[in-house]
Amino acid sequence: MIIAIDGPSGAGKSTLAKRLARELGFTYMDTGALYRALALKVLRQGVDLADDARLAALLGSTAIDLREERGKLVVLMDGQDVAGDIRTPEVSQMASKVSALKSVRARLLELQRDLGKRGSVVAEGRDIGTVVFPAAEVKIFLDASVGERARRRNQELCADGRAAQLAETLREMEERDRRDSERDLAPLCQAADAVRVDSSAVDAEQVAVIVLNLVNQRKARKNYRDRS
Repeated sequence: MIIAIDGPSGAGKSTLAKRLARELGFTYMDTGALYRALALKVLRQGVDLADDARLAALLGSTAIDLREERGKLVVLMDGQDVAGDIRTPEVSQMASKVSALKSVRARLLELQRDLGKRGSVVAEGRDIGTVVFPAAEVKIFLDASVGERARRRNQELCADGRAAQLAETLREMEERDRRDSERDLAPLCQAADAVRVDSSAVDAEQVAVIVLNLVNQRKARKNYRDRS
């Protein structure tokens, strides 16, 4: 079974996906981490996104993988775990930019589908249910108000020792929302058969209960069809 969770930054996708994977014994796939890892390499090497030749060379020479070790997500970029380096605002903004490029999306789409072949997965991102796994058995579009999402993100940054002004975090989030939703290639949008869940006024536990109930209903329905 594939569970696809889409939604904007800060809606709680990672928290929900990790919880579902743990509860169900599925593999957790943070597709955003793939784009972030690539964005980190772009920043480190100073690649101009308008330089097609250098970008193509970077795509062809970069190995990215996701693994779980002792319950933690390991993000490997050229064999190095960069999970702790890809959550900065700078990387977030660059990830949004590289994800709008056709060559990048084609390369990472192939990688995501290969990861999905490893077994039952919970995948989260921005086009999982619309592009990456359009036949996923369960599709969730997790949303929240931009103000609430900015507040959560600001708390995360401060907790990590990276002081941030809420107004600046809100501005960056609004800019990323606009870029992700308006891009021509695989824009952020709700799949027609996805269930929308608004997490603005509910905590992570309540969201998990709602989605787990839906998953169990779909599993029971699938098992009934298989027996029939």
